[in-house]
Amino acid sequence: MSITQRLFQEALRYRRLFIIGFIFLFGAVIAELIGPVIAMKIIDDHVRIADGAIDIAPILQLLAVYAVVALFNAVFSYYQTLYFQNAGSNVIMHLRNKLFNQMQQLPIRYFDTLPAGKVVARITNDTQTILELFTVLLPTYLSGFVNIIAIIIAIFFFNWKVGIAAFLVVPMLIAWLALYRRLSEQYNRVTREKNSDMNAMLNESINGMTIIQAFNQEAKIQQEFNALNEDYLRNYSRIIQLDSLTSHNLMGTIRSLIFAVMIYVFGSTFLSGEGALTAGMMYVLVEYLTRLFNPMYNLVNNLSVLEQARVSADRVYEMMDEPAEITEKSEVSQLDGDVVFEDVSFAYKDHEYVLKNIDIHARRGETVALVGHTGSGKSSIMNLLFRFYDPTKGRILMDGVDSRTVTKASLRRHMGIVLQDPYLYSGTILSNITLDDDKISRERAIAALDAVGGDRVLDGLELGIDSPVIEKGNTLSSGQRQLISFARALAFDPAILILDEATASIDSETESIIQQAMDVLKEGRTTFIIAHRLSTIKNADQIIVLDKGQIVERGNHRDLITLGGQYAKMYQLQSAQN
Repeated sequence: MSITQRLFQEALRYRRLFIIGFIFLFGAVIAELIGPVIAMKIIDDHVRIADGAIDIAPILQLLAVYAVVALFNAVFSYYQTLYFQNAGSNVIMHLRNKLFNQMQQLPIRYFDTLPAGKVVARITNDTQTILELFTVLLPTYLSGFVNIIAIIIAIFFFNWKVGIAAFLVVPMLIAWLALYRRLSEQYNRVTREKNSDMNAMLNESINGMTIIQAFNQEAKIQQEFNALNEDYLRNYSRIIQLDSLTSHNLMGTIRSLIFAVMIYVFGSTFLSGEGALTAGMMYVLVEYLTRLFNPMYNLVNNLSVLEQARVSADRVYEMMDEPAEITEKSEVSQLDGDVVFEDVSFAYKDHEYVLKNIDIHARRGETVALVGHTGSGKSSIMNLLFRFYDPTKGRILMDGVDSRTVTKASLRRHMGIVLQDPYLYSGTILSNITLDDDKISRERAIAALDAVGGDRVLDGLELGIDSPVIEKGNTLSSGQRQLISFARALAFDPAILILDEATASIDSETESIIQQAMDVLKEGRTTFIIAHRLSTIKNADQIIVLDKGQIVERGNHRDLITLGGQYAKMYQLQSAQN
């Protein structure tokens, strides 16, 4: 299905608004065509034939009719714009909602290769350009073509020779529209891509401004942005050249030719004695020809916007057509927390395995700790456990059920996660704990926060749990952010709790508070912990040591120390450093 057909289907949802808008548009065109005819009547019937004295009464009557027609034209034009604007805005609102929903359904792999700024550009910038298609271009082009057809028919009615000359403009206009699209397509596509690249770079620069300034990289980043901006301008300038060729040179030449034909018709008619055109008819023809070129100028002047909208629609539907994650039929209504990794291997890229033959059995209520050097596969196991990815080989069983056979949403309802770098949203401490979920009461959120040492978070905050939080929680300490994130996980009462380097960014005192809370809260829950600080996992039921994606050691703290292998060396090294 073509982009035009898909956009037409989007518009059909609000066809009532578009139809009403078109009715008002048609009325405005008719009213606009009547005006010159009234003027012709005044000139030919009351001014030209007047012998010295002009009878003012019929002229005033015709002028009154002219004023009423102009009023109708203004009213019809107003409601035409109003209905088209409302219809277009509704189409884009629906399209943006669909695109945002699609974004949430896409697998994590999609975002591994597409920067956040480019995703944002498609949902905001590209849909805004499509909005102009429905609210500006559609009325302009509909009104333009209806005006052109109606005016040509009217010119034919008054003089068929001038009518033929005017009609020849239509195929010339259509041919130029097709040629312009072919010439400008590649430039418009590049400009939209460069715009997305700049959005991505802006997003990355804002998030990394601390590092940029700390390492004096402002000049380098500015140079990179300038290069992108210059590349954007280079391609956009070519579009401007095409528009310049069109707007005045092409249309001005065509207009001159049409008026030359009209002068020829007038002169030949006068010289042949067939009867000269009346002054009123001359006025009507000149007025109609002038009005014929006004919509033509609008059409060609908006060609670049039309092509940009088409390219934007291409990009939007390209994202819309990305295969979303399959929604499985069965759901998990209850989860006890028995987790089994059964000969699991995993690769982010084909045949580049980051996990190899992993076997883990975590029974309900057990704490399993994963340790190993950077790149050993700890976080990949967590990604599989939370089903951000699925195993390349083998399977993961939850209470004996293959995790791939149940919906991700129902599985995640029974899981909680705390990341090394917790993300907080704009709102309050309360909303960041509950995520505005109606199932999590205020009392439950307060209890969860207290359980992890909430006094450390609320200390000094006048509004307590209702204190505002800005994006990413930048006004809070790393320990406070981590405790809020921890309280968020606990408030949802998960059967499986995942702590991914949860104590890496906090001080020893805060870590002690979390450890005390964990001793109570992990009772009855299966807990997976990734930790660099081996002192925090001494009481884990299982400690699994990973190296290059494989399990090299497993056991409890005492067994592994006795073994004297990799874990023992890591523990002794950390103990010596402390």
